[in-house]
This record gives sequence, C-alpha cells and structure tokens, in this order.
Amino acid sequence: MTIDPALFSAALRALTPILFAALAGALCQRAGIFNISLEGTMLVGCFAGVAGSWFTGNPWLGVALAVAASAAFSLVLAVGSVSLGGDAIVISVAMNLLAVGLTAFLLRTVFGAQGSFSDPELRGLDRVRLPLVEEIPLLGPVLSGHSPLVYVSWLAVAVTAVLLYRCRWGLRLRGLGENPAAAASLGVRVTRQRYLVVVAGGGLCGLGGAQLALGNVTLFAENMTAGRGWIAVVAVMLGAAAPVGVFLAALLFGLAEALGFRLQGLGLPQQATDAAPYVVTLIALFVSSRRLRRRDPVEGAVDR
Repeated sequence: MTIDPALFSAALRALTPILFAALAGALCQRAGIFNISLEGTMLVGCFAGVAGSWFTGNPWLGVALAVAASAAFSLVLAVGSVSLGGDAIVISVAMNLLAVGLTAFLLRTVFGAQGSFSDPELRGLDRVRLPLVEEIPLLGPVLSGHSPLVYVSWLAVAVTAVLLYRCRWGLRLRGLGENPAAAASLGVRVTRQRYLVVVAGGGLCGLGGAQLALGNVTLFAENMTAGRGWIAVVAVMLGAAAPVGVFLAALLFGLAEALGFRLQGLGLPQQATDAAPYVVTLIALFVSSRRLRRRDPVEGAVDR
C-alpha cells in the first residue's frame, strides 16, 4: 500500500475554509453565542474576495475586502443577539438565507453573470514553495505548494489556543461563556467582548471564503460554500470548541472531501462522491452523541 501525497495535499486545501469557519464558531461558543451563520458569512467572504481581486487586480486586496465584508456582515448577529437579545440560532439561519440571495443578486448586478463568474484576468492567490520542506520525501509534497492562507490557518489555530488558555483575555472569555452574570460582576464588559468575538469570527470566515474562492479555485459561484459552514459547526461540536480539537475535526472532513474527489476521478457518480463529507459528518455526530451519553449516565438512563 502506497501513500499518495496528492490526496493529503488536497485534504489540506479542503480543510482550510472549514478550519477558519470552525475557529470562528469556537470563539463565539466560548463567548456563549451559538453561531451557525458560518455558512452565509463565508459565502459573503467568497464574493467580496473575488470582487476585490477583480476590481483591484490584487488578490491580497481581495482577501482584505473579504475579511472586512464578512466582519461587517457578522454585525447582524452581534446587534441582533447581543444588543437586542434575539435568538442567535434564528438570526443565524436568516443570515444564511440572506447571504445566498444577496450574493446571487450582486453576482448579476456587479458582474452581469448568472450562476458563476470566472475570468482569465481574475487573479487568485499564488502557491508558496517551501524550499527545505518540499525536499522531504512524502511529507514535502503534502506541506509545500499551498496558498499562504493555508499556512495562516495553522498559525490561527496556535494563536487561538494561546489566547484562550494562556492569556487573561481567554480566561475572561471562557468565564463569560459559562456565566455572563458572574463575569460582569468581576468587571468584564460582556457586550463589548461578545461584539469583539462575533466580529473577529466574521473576519475568520472571510479568510475562509477568500481561500475557497481565490485559493482553492479562482471564481465565484452561487452557493459555492456548499455546506462547508454547516460542517464547520459540526467541527466545533466535535472539537469541543477547542482549537486543536477543531483542527482535527476539520482535518477529518477535509480528508473526506479530498477522498470524494478522488473517487469521482475513479468513475463513481458525482452525487455519491459529493455526499462523502456529509456521510462522515453524520457518522461523527453519531459517535459524538454516544460519547456524550456515556459521560452522562443519568441522561442515558432516562433515554433508555
């Protein structure tokens, strides 16, 4: 049995948008906000990234616009749930629906296209070659040759872990998520912290959208996130909102997506291969639910 570096390299590219969105969801969950608007926020980032790259001719300005647009879009959740006290899940579902319609409308209005937009002059993110790493057998082809945002996502995992577990800010954030009243009594500005986390999460989703539209491919298509934001929500649940756990869960889904494309190349129907990440998602949810029931024997006894 031989290891195919191309499969694992494709998995790293596939996991990156999911990982950025999952880190956003993990931060929001630590702040006590269950954010399921990751799908729509990332889709806004996809469109903004392509628009920014197209009109400026610079893909990095496209990335910056993707981050800014997604962060601004996430203010809908921040205002609705934090300031107005609305249900975060209801608001998130509405945001996902809004993003699908809004980006489809802007696709026709801005680019005059329907369904998708691609052009040879549209610039995507360049691949980064790691001189010493790419010479390592097997490992080199897997780790080298990705867009810079792939490596930024790994750095984001480390930075998020340090912020959550090695900084006072992370301690306060985790306390805020567990008991907002107690955190407020200790001087934590609950509203400001939650706004900050939601907007920062929107920026992370923007990076995921930019990677998807300018790194993995170089185009925008209607609903091109194709459920990756929902998979990111599952990754947050499987990883217990911990950065390393979220990374491992996103890696699992990235492998499933890459394997699906590989099976499609071997002749399997597209519908079957497209379902591969979602089959893995269902299995992961089943395993996770069984694990939680074993941890809570009282609840498991009641269910029985």
